[in-house]
Amino acid sequence: MTDPSHRTRIKFCGLTRLADAEAAVEAGAWALGVILWPGSPRACDPAEAGRIARTLRRRAEVAGVFVNAPLDELTRTVDALGLTMVQLHGSEGPAFCGEVARRTGAKVIKAARVRARADVQALEPFHTDFHLYDAYKDGRWGGTGETFDWELTGLRRAGVPLILSGGLTPENVGDAVAAVRPYAVDVASGTEAEPGIKDPAKLAAFAAAVHAADAPAGAGAVAEGPA
Repeated sequence: MTDPSHRTRIKFCGLTRLADAEAAVEAGAWALGVILWPGSPRACDPAEAGRIARTLRRRAEVAGVFVNAPLDELTRTVDALGLTMVQLHGSEGPAFCGEVARRTGAKVIKAARVRARADVQALEPFHTDFHLYDAYKDGRWGGTGETFDWELTGLRRAGVPLILSGGLTPENVGDAVAAVRPYAVDVASGTEAEPGIKDPAKLAAFAAAVHAADAPAGAGAVAEGPA
């Protein structure tokens, strides 16, 4: 049964600038995502990722997003930048995830690209701090801007907290929260002015829509959009 007092947390991902990360925190971010995989159009310069972590990690989690990075390299990066979370978005296995947690002391998010029941079941052996479901698209590790069938989340059996991602926007995130009741939602392209650059109005509108979806039935309406 869903806890009616639960507040869905928000992870704003794809950040590349400290100013945008500060705006995300002001909008109510639980976590900030910086992509440290060079193949992404939202890849964050490591020096800027370090500035974001040093400045904001006492106000929000700061997650580094990696795709099949060598363990030693990943460990050095997490330590050097001061990240508090590690998001593994490639084909990393359960043992690798466990070693990342042991060697970095950071919370670990294991991501899966979902298009069928098998993709949901594939995450069951991962005893990480969080599971993240993203949309599947051939040749893309994430950041597709597309949704997937949210009903598939009902097949999960693991008690690991779920972060829902994939094509979320201020317009559809309320429906996503109502349908899935995840621990958190994750958004990148849905709050951008252009890849890697956030739109403050969209950040605020996204957060307002999440809070409105969390509101108990019969509660007063919450305005969607910046105050």
